[in-house]
Amino acid sequence: MQQRLEEALALVANEAIEVVCAGRTDTGVHASGQVVHFDTSSERSRRGWLLGANSNLPDDICVIWAKPVDDTFHARFSATARSYRYRIINRLERSALHRDRAWWVYQPLDASAMHEAAQLLLGRHDFSAFRAAGCQASTAVREITGIAVQREGDWLTLSVTANAFLQHMVRNITGTLAAVGLGEQDAQWVTEVLESRDRKVGGIAAPAHGLTLVSVDYPAPFEIPDAVNYGSSAGGC
Repeated sequence: MQQRLEEALALVANEAIEVVCAGRTDTGVHASGQVVHFDTSSERSRRGWLLGANSNLPDDICVIWAKPVDDTFHARFSATARSYRYRIINRLERSALHRDRAWWVYQPLDASAMHEAAQLLLGRHDFSAFRAAGCQASTAVREITGIAVQREGDWLTLSVTANAFLQHMVRNITGTLAAVGLGEQDAQWVTEVLESRDRKVGGIAAPAHGLTLVSVDYPAPFEIPDAVNYGSSAGGC
């Protein structure tokens, strides 16, 4: 996504553009609320940036707003929170329409047990047990301020908000909670995983394609639009 966006913006600006993203996403992960910033000497209207970029982007990437910001804004370091959503389709039959947007789990999942277990992750902790082996973050301490698992028909949705996330953190949390939902582990096991600080103790990493970055929060003075209001179009930027 980043390379294609830089190429599109460069055509509009008539100069090389390098963007900074609010959150990094693995291959296969979606974003409906990604925020980026870039520096340029070119002057274009907001409409010009928006239409110009979108006319040069592939169909699965779309810029939904643009605005000038001052030099104190940084897409990554100015962010105060990020929210992700992970979707699971839980039924015997796989979905043809949502094959690239949700994890298909055909065994019955207990969403209430998963939600109960998820609450044990609230707060500020060392999340080493939920980080990828290749994660390069200088510290594994993060603060989860909200996490919930809800069922609606065949769909389970994990919603989680934190000040920041480690590589594969949400996917590893999802896989661990799924073990509870399947009855393979009880809720208290999640605390054991967390306290172990050992990735090998937890559950599997859920597939990337079920995950979406849905919003990034910033201090009010920056007046950054709430991307959640635009819905959940995949591949957004």
